[in-house]
Amino acid sequence: MLSHSSSVMSAGVCSRLRRVGNACVLLAAALCSQAALAALKPGDKAPEFSAPSSLGGQVSTFSLSEALKKGPVVLYFYPAAFTSGCTIEAHLFAEAVDRYKALGATVIGVSGDNIETLNKFSVSECRSKFAVAADVDKKIMKAYDAQFLKVTGYASRTSYVITPDHAILYEYTDMNPEKHVENTMQALEQWSARQKR
Repeated sequence: MLSHSSSVMSAGVCSRLRRVGNACVLLAAALCSQAALAALKPGDKAPEFSAPSSLGGQVSTFSLSEALKKGPVVLYFYPAAFTSGCTIEAHLFAEAVDRYKALGATVIGVSGDNIETLNKFSVSECRSKFAVAADVDKKIMKAYDAQFLKVTGYASRTSYVITPDHAILYEYTDMNPEKHVENTMQALEQWSARQKR
């Protein structure tokens, strides 16, 4: 038979467990609604940025305005280097880089990782095919409404196609990495076909 103090302690533990359970439910709901968070939409002006970037382990500064002088830019945000989904996505973009280049496009990945981490990631997972930029202070992801849940310090998995006039052509947000290349490529091909008319 439980004593009075044991009963009070059990009630307190149950109350704490309920609060933790409720917090988990809220977090799960927030994660499920990630795709519904605001992102820049087609027609919006793409915010200018420059950031340290790594291509094949070599550091330089990526400037959006400079890249747009050469053609469209495929800008993709990803949560963290060397995580499973981000590795899959980097491999997919690396495999597609030549197709993007044939359309005159530059690919740039952005995360909150530091440049030392990205030096390794750019060689191993990006296969030295495209640059990845360090957004350590989170200013770029904030400007592009690409923060995961707005509070975690990580980017959401959001991809943009930006045309040379600094306009957002296409936006796609999904934590599943599988369709980002396919969707941005299709948007870019359609835009390119319209430019030739």
